[in-house]
Amino acid sequence: MTDGLIEGSDGRLRCSWHGGLDDYRAYHDDEWGRPVSDDVRLFEKLCLEGFQSGLSWLTILRKRENFRAAFASFDIGKVAAFGPDDVERLVRDAGIIRHRGKIESTINNARRALELGDEFGSLAAYFWSHEPDPSQRPGTFDWATLRTLGKTETSTRISKDLKKRGWSFVGPTTVYAFMQAMGLVNDHVEGCWCRPEVEAARAAFKRPA
Repeated sequence: MTDGLIEGSDGRLRCSWHGGLDDYRAYHDDEWGRPVSDDVRLFEKLCLEGFQSGLSWLTILRKRENFRAAFASFDIGKVAAFGPDDVERLVRDAGIIRHRGKIESTINNARRALELGDEFGSLAAYFWSHEPDPSQRPGTFDWATLRTLGKTETSTRISKDLKKRGWSFVGPTTVYAFMQAMGLVNDHVEGCWCRPEVEAARAAFKRPA
């Protein structure tokens, strides 16, 4: 492993953070950084990033199907309708992270997401309106650069705006991890086989209006 890259059994170089683990490698290859415009996936990811706070993403990834089962596949309208009985059910669900504050936050954020969708037409339209201009991005993208990007001016701005709108567990670091995963930025390091493929996907991606 050198410069944030690791060679897989297939001979391909990848960002080293997946650690050679099969499920994490699949997430790296097939999902991370590829642009998303589906509101359910955007909502799910932002909620799961909130649950990750203080934990590793791998922990959440391995519980993702349990979260989907517990939270009605992150159908925004259904989660927004959850009440106190659902909170108690979720607090007892050993398949997810049983953090009452984060559970209540997810329900709250579903209600705020409905409001955001009404205002902007979709969550996708809102989030993609904050896509950083290329001039705001690093000129080179190596491992040292990636390690400096826990949060950015853009993620801080989105975080502040969401909080004004009543969202919770959406700090700048959480929002930036969301941006990385949903393709608003391409943070695959140079030399990773996914980086040019993700760049091509972003170039072909139709930004939601």
